[in-house]
Amino acid sequence: MSDSVMLLALFDEIDPAAKGIARLREMGVDDSRMEVISGIPIPERVLGRPRVRTHVPLFALAGAALGLAAAVFFMEGIPLLFPLHVGGQPLYPFPPLLVVGFELSMLGLMTAAFLGVFIDSRFPSDEPKEYTAEVSDGKIAIVFTCPADAVNTYEAAMGAAGAARTEPVEAKQL
Repeated sequence: MSDSVMLLALFDEIDPAAKGIARLREMGVDDSRMEVISGIPIPERVLGRPRVRTHVPLFALAGAALGLAAAVFFMEGIPLLFPLHVGGQPLYPFPPLLVVGFELSMLGLMTAAFLGVFIDSRFPSDEPKEYTAEVSDGKIAIVFTCPADAVNTYEAAMGAAGAARTEPVEAKQL
């Protein structure tokens, strides 16, 4: 869309922001062309937005499986490669495997989940971001793109939904 304008609608509360999002959908703005910015995390279901898909649980599960595999290798594989019989002790002890297996599984889970959050959120990002300082004061901003010839219509619709102000915005490098 080469002839589009990016607008920022600023709302004081959640309910008018949800009405603004619903109004934008009625006017044909796709969810991929709008972004909600707030100082506090607001669940997407409160605003009527589609659920954000995340891959962090898959990363965590893969990390836990990798940690458990490492524990099994350390507790069962190494004695198989280098058997060392110590007076009356089993070559493959099971109780220590539970402890080491749990610890390495949790270590793998936490490490993979931590890395998954960074990968899933595309951090660090060097592309320009939209932001307004009023978001830090508790306001909710909706940034969306609309056709350049219908800016007044979209500004009026956001005002009717309860926006404190609607203005063109430019992405800035923070």
